[in-house]
Amino acid sequence: MEKINDILMIEGRGYDSNIYVFDNVVVDTGTGENIGYFFDSIKNAGINLEDLSLIVNTHNHYDHVGGNRYLDLPVAMHTDDAIPYEKGNDLATAASMFGKTMGQMCVNHKLKEGDKIGRFEVLHTPGHTRGGICLFDGETLISGDTVFANGGFGRIDLGGNLGDMVNSLERLSNLKVENLLPGHGPWTDHGSEHILWAKDLLSIY
Repeated sequence: MEKINDILMIEGRGYDSNIYVFDNVVVDTGTGENIGYFFDSIKNAGINLEDLSLIVNTHNHYDHVGGNRYLDLPVAMHTDDAIPYEKGNDLATAASMFGKTMGQMCVNHKLKEGDKIGRFEVLHTPGHTRGGICLFDGETLISGDTVFANGGFGRIDLGGNLGDMVNSLERLSNLKVENLLPGHGPWTDHGSEHILWAKDLLSIY
């Protein structure tokens, strides 16, 4: 468990996504199968659960949203991913891939390009899913499964699109990203360099 600036970074366990906490916001919640680890992590960081007031999901896949049900908090998600999530579409949310069923859920805030979450701006970056988003504050990019450290990018066979991913990585490559905080795996303080690696790798995909 580390911090960059005021962002608490909780590394995912098992199939869980990484979880990030800043201000009163939780970005992604993992599968929920290790929710006790999340509770312990924020407690050890001096954060009270009662101080959190919003979940932002970078996309609607089970390994990023499964923990939502354990937190009595409003949920924000891009409108394109909110639709299958609210309908309990286990294929679109990849829940069936994990042997799980989501059931119908509620999205309280439908996000769109340019919305603000505190100091972060919502960037619509489809490719892994139709409604995938990143959060960017001019220095730090919380990238979900759009792009990973070490040149990785999100798979496109779970509701994604190759052309969208190409466009999203092209867009992100034009940003000056210092800290890259991805949905899985390690984070890096050489963000733009790692995004360029992903863009170059995708060009030969």
